[in-house]
Amino acid sequence: MRVPVRDGRENARSGRWEAYSGAGQAIRRLMSDTLNPNLPEDVQNDDDLDFAALVEQYDQAEVRDGEIVMGTVLKIEEDWVLIDIGYKSEGHVPLHEFQDADGNLTVKVGDKTEVYVEARENREGLVELSKDKAEKLKIWDEISAAAERDGVVEGVVLSRVKGGLTVDIGVKAFLPGSQIDLRPVRGLDRYIGQKLRFKVIKFNRRRGNIVLSRRVLLEKEREELKSKTLATLEVGQIVEGIVMNITDYGSFVDLGGIDGLLHITDMSWGRVNHPSEMVQVGDRVRVKVLKFDPQSERVSLGMKQTTEDPWLRAGDRYFVEDRVRGKVVSLADYGAFVELEAGIEGLIHVSEMSWTKKVKHPSKVLNVGDEVETVVLQVDARNKRIALGLKQTEINPWNLLRDKYPVNTIVTGKVRSVTSFGIFVGIEDGIDGLIHMQDISWSRKIKNPAETYKKGDEVEAIVLHIDPDKERFALGIKQLTTDPWEKVHDRYPIGSVVTGTVSKLLDFGAIVELEDEVEGLVHASEIRVEKVESVSKVLKVGEEVTAMVINLIPEERKLGLSIRRYQEAQESGDYQEYLKVQKAAPTTIGDLIREKLDVSSLPTAGQEAATPKAAAKAAPKVEEPKVEVAEEPKEEVAEEPKAEVAEEPKAEVAEGPKEEVAAEATEVADEEKPAE
Repeated sequence: MRVPVRDGRENARSGRWEAYSGAGQAIRRLMSDTLNPNLPEDVQNDDDLDFAALVEQYDQAEVRDGEIVMGTVLKIEEDWVLIDIGYKSEGHVPLHEFQDADGNLTVKVGDKTEVYVEARENREGLVELSKDKAEKLKIWDEISAAAERDGVVEGVVLSRVKGGLTVDIGVKAFLPGSQIDLRPVRGLDRYIGQKLRFKVIKFNRRRGNIVLSRRVLLEKEREELKSKTLATLEVGQIVEGIVMNITDYGSFVDLGGIDGLLHITDMSWGRVNHPSEMVQVGDRVRVKVLKFDPQSERVSLGMKQTTEDPWLRAGDRYFVEDRVRGKVVSLADYGAFVELEAGIEGLIHVSEMSWTKKVKHPSKVLNVGDEVETVVLQVDARNKRIALGLKQTEINPWNLLRDKYPVNTIVTGKVRSVTSFGIFVGIEDGIDGLIHMQDISWSRKIKNPAETYKKGDEVEAIVLHIDPDKERFALGIKQLTTDPWEKVHDRYPIGSVVTGTVSKLLDFGAIVELEDEVEGLVHASEIRVEKVESVSKVLKVGEEVTAMVINLIPEERKLGLSIRRYQEAQESGDYQEYLKVQKAAPTTIGDLIREKLDVSSLPTAGQEAATPKAAAKAAPKVEEPKVEVAEEPKEEVAEEPKAEVAEEPKAEVAEGPKEEVAAEATEVADEEKPAE
C-alpha cells in the first residue's frame, strides 16, 4: 500500500487523492505499531480522528537521515522491496540487497529487518533505504569495538592484491603479505577462499581503512606452545612435527612452538638431491632430536636416524663378482652412482664403463633413471663404498686379440689420432694400436709425428706386442722392412761415393738422405774448401748432391759425408785410380805400414832382432804409383780415423820390437818425400 505524498506528480501517478478518504480507520489499524508513542493516548484512540491528524502524526515521527531503523517488509516487487519504518511513507530498498550469491531472496513479507535511512523524502516523495549500508555500519561498529578491546574478527580471503590479500569481514579489509604467516609466504593464492581469524591492527572509519594481521595471533599461540615444548624436549627423543618451510639445504619442522632444522643429509641414508623429494610443506613427519640448545633454542633433527643404517649389513649382502641391478641416481665427471637399495649406492667409475671406448663423461653411456646391471668389484662397508663395473658384464675383447692378432701379423688401419709420441691406428671398433715414433723409421729421427701423418691416413703396420691387462696394442712400421744399417758396411764403405737428396739443414751442416732411408751428415767444414758461414746459402732442401763417405759407425747409425773431398778427388785427375786403390787398399795407418813393410822379415818370438841395416835392406822400395795413396790418406789419418790409428799399429807392433818398426816407418816416409 502506498501512502500519498504532497508531490503533485506523485499524486497523478498514484490515482485520485479522494481514494483515501473515509479510510482513516483502516490506516490507523495499519499504522498502530508505528505511531509516535509520545502522542497522548486519547488522540491515538480517537475514532473521530480525521485524515489530516494522521498526516500530522507521521510528520512528527522521529526518523532522521543517516540512522539505522527497524522496518517491516510490506511488499516484494520486481525491483524493489517496500519496507515500513513507521514514517509517513514506505521506504524502498533495491531487491538485489535481499538476494544471496545465487540470486535467492533472503526475506519474505512480514519479516523485520534493519535498514539505513539515506533520505526521508526524495524528489518523488519516497523514503530511500539501504539494507547493505545498515549492515556495513553495524559491522563498522563491531569492528571498532573489536579494535578497541584488542579482539579477534573472522573473515574469508577474497582475492590477491598488490602487497597482500583482500579479506571480507563484513566489509573489505586489507591483509599485508608480511602479516599472513610467521614466515614470508610466496604462494598467496592458496589462501583464497579460506576462512581465518584475524586481529585488527589499524582502523580508520572515516577513510574506510581496515588493516588485519594473522601473524599476531599465530605468534601468541606459538609462544604458548613453545613453553610447553621446551619443558619436555630432549636429545634422542622421537617426536612428530609439521613441515613449515623447505630450503635447498633442508626443511624446518614445527615441533610445537619451536622449529627444528631437518638437514638434507639427515633425511635419508641414500642420496637426496633436494629436500622436496622427501617432504612437502604441511607434511607430518616423525623425526629424532639430534641436538638441542636451550639457550639459543636451536634444534637439529634427523629422519633417517629413526631407521636402521642399511650399510651395517651391506657386507653380508654384497660380495665381489656378484651381479647386481640398480638405478642410476646421479652422474659426476668421474662416474655414475647406482642405487642398489634404499640407502646403499655404488659407484661405476668412467674407466669401468667400456672395454674399448674412452668414456669422457658418464652421460655418454648412462642417464639418470636408467636401470643397469653391474658387477661388484669391491665392497667397503666401513667407509660406505661399493665399487661397481659395467664393462665386466661383457666379454673383454682384449683377451681375444692375442689369438686374432699374433705377433708379426700385418694389419692395416686408419690413423685416429696423432700425439707427440706417436700415432694411434684403429684396428677394431674401440681398439687402437700405438705406433711409437721410434717404430716409424729405421733411419729418420721423427721428432713430431704430425709432420708425417695426419688423422685419416691409412697405414700398414706389424704387430709387435699385445698386453690385455694394461690394454696396450703396440705396432711398428719400420719393422715391415729390414734394417738398412745391417748392410751399410757393404753398401757404403769409407771412401765410396754416394748420391743423395738434402732433407734438412742444420746450423752445423746438412742431412742427406740416401737410399733405403739411410741418412748421412755433411758437416759445414766438408761442404767446401772455403769456410761456410751459412749452410742455407750453399745448400737447399731437396737439392741432389754427391759426396764421399768419410766416416761410418753403424752401431750409432752415423754416416759422415764430404762434398769437399769428393770434389778434390775429382780435380786430382786420377779419380778412377783413386777409387780402385780405395777398394783394394786399407784405410788405416796400420794397413799402410803393413803395406810398406815386409812383415815376414820381422823376427818372431824367440829370435834375435835384426840390425837396422838388415831391416833396411829387407824393406821393399816404395813404387811411384803409390804417391796418390800417400797424399790423400794423410788427411784422412789426421782428421777422421783416429780410432783406427790408435788400434791398428798396436796390433802389429806387438809382433816385433818397437824400435825396428819405428825405423822402418821412418824409411818409408823418407822414400816418399822425393816423390813429392
